[in-house]
Amino acid sequence: MTDRTAESCPRSIQPTRPCYMWIVSISSLQQQLKAFAGERDWEQFHSPKNLVMALAGEVGELTEIFQWLTPDESARVMADAACASRTRDELADVLAYLLRLADVLEVDLEAALTEKIAKNALKYPVHASRSTAAKYTDLPGHETNDC
Repeated sequence: MTDRTAESCPRSIQPTRPCYMWIVSISSLQQQLKAFAGERDWEQFHSPKNLVMALAGEVGELTEIFQWLTPDESARVMADAACASRTRDELADVLAYLLRLADVLEVDLEAALTEKIAKNALKYPVHASRSTAAKYTDLPGHETNDC
């Protein structure tokens, strides 16, 4: 681990103490969020239902940023400092609630995502899905059980 000064940290991170090279893991983030909630006695409010609702609300706030933008404007959303800051905040809120929900439900997100990537690789083979946004059921060679 390399010690770094606050000045050498990424601009998006302005720590109040010296900056270090961080190894961030899902479990360490979940532990920080759990501790944050615990210190405030908020765990009583973190039922799966409440966390899903909070997650949906934060996704809605992120959606609001992009709602009326053209595709080109949405691709440049990070060019405006104020919009970039708001986007980062909303993305962080979405991630925080997702991590908290997975922790409360005892879902190993790393394993779940790894499994989902493998499932998607089977549903979306490269030869059939390259350069198309079609759903896997509409790809050539997909067998359907439709009548």
